[in-house]
Amino acid sequence: MLLTRSLRVDPFHDEETNMTFNKALIALALGFALAACSNQNQAEEAAADASAAATDAQASADTAAASGDQASGDAAQQAADAAAQAADAAATSADAAATAPTNAAADTAADTAEEAADTAKQAADTAEEATEEKK
Repeated sequence: MLLTRSLRVDPFHDEETNMTFNKALIALALGFALAACSNQNQAEEAAADASAAATDAQASADTAAASGDQASGDAAQQAADAAAQAADAAATSADAAATAPTNAAADTAADTAEEAADTAKQAADTAEEATEEKK
């Protein structure tokens, strides 16, 4: 019996271990919160970029229409319409990122907003090219 008692290990419970575990949980929660804010900011910036691109595309379409060339005016207006649709999609994705229930959903919404912003920028470039063809 003496041998058995000497090999028994007492459970390890102390205040220091509990405090370390609590700190780890707090750090993990802060990390998730930071990631969620990062996704939301990324989506909001993408939506703002898409909106600016749509505004630029519409300005190019207006310039093309004023030039009197029907074909370039129509092409530029179609591109401006596409940019506006992409800007709406980016804004919708930014809203989705802000209200996403999980980090993965927020990340996906932020990526979608960035893709929509890229589409809006491409459409704005197309509208500008249609305007420049007339010059």
